[in-house]
Amino acid sequence: MKILRTGPPGEETAAALLPDGSAVDLTGVLDAHRPWSAADLDRAASAVRAGLPALDLTGRRVGAPLPRPGTIVCIGLNYRDHAAETGAQLPTEPVVFLKSSSTVVGPHDTLLIPRGSSKTDYEVELGVVLGARARYLESAEAALEVVAGFVVSHDVSEREFQLERGGQWDKGKSCETFNPLGPWFVTADEVADVGALGLRTWVNGELRQDGSTADLVFGVADVIRYLSWFTVLEPGDLVNTGTPAGVALGQPDPKPYLRPGDVVECEIDGLGRTRNVAAAA
Repeated sequence: MKILRTGPPGEETAAALLPDGSAVDLTGVLDAHRPWSAADLDRAASAVRAGLPALDLTGRRVGAPLPRPGTIVCIGLNYRDHAAETGAQLPTEPVVFLKSSSTVVGPHDTLLIPRGSSKTDYEVELGVVLGARARYLESAEAALEVVAGFVVSHDVSEREFQLERGGQWDKGKSCETFNPLGPWFVTADEVADVGALGLRTWVNGELRQDGSTADLVFGVADVIRYLSWFTVLEPGDLVNTGTPAGVALGQPDPKPYLRPGDVVECEIDGLGRTRNVAAAA
């Protein structure tokens, strides 16, 4: 099942996207403003099968496809080619950092370049959405059981803030609008092989990133299991699993960091494409 949220910011309603591209209204079935559990999604799937009113999406804003996560956990240096382009050694354990949930915006919303920024960077990532509590999971199989589904996640980063201003990575990751999501959330049952998904980023029509989840250092199951031994993840939480090579940070000087007016598109096989225009904050 593909789920999206549509409407003005703060007033979104939930809808399901049908295989023919039409949509049905999930109002009264899914609360568009609180995290969804696996039981919520099962109920929505049953309602879609039973038949729901059609919803015309023409001219309607598409928002982030899930309610604001309680927690966003990110994994750094998790693609072999990305670690190589930045000159970093492959990690022996997942590199973990947090991102503010206030960064989440819709797939076509404006991407704000922070005041004082000169190194705002793009990162397409596979976002993993939790459908059940993850706590001290013992196996990869147990980890996959708590995964509700997947989403295109754009982990925007300000590299100077992240790497040159002291402290942890979080302040280079948590600026407003720094996590566009969408255009829809795809339940896990519709993704045949999460370890073989193509990921791509274009900036102003130029292909910058072209990778595959087959290049992950730590796969989805290993990441979720690992995290569950350090923190409790709840339904609706989001895990960003890392980005492939091609980011501005890894390019020769002058590095092609984002500027106002740039158009950034991020795409993952079967999960759709985001398109955000950058503007000065």
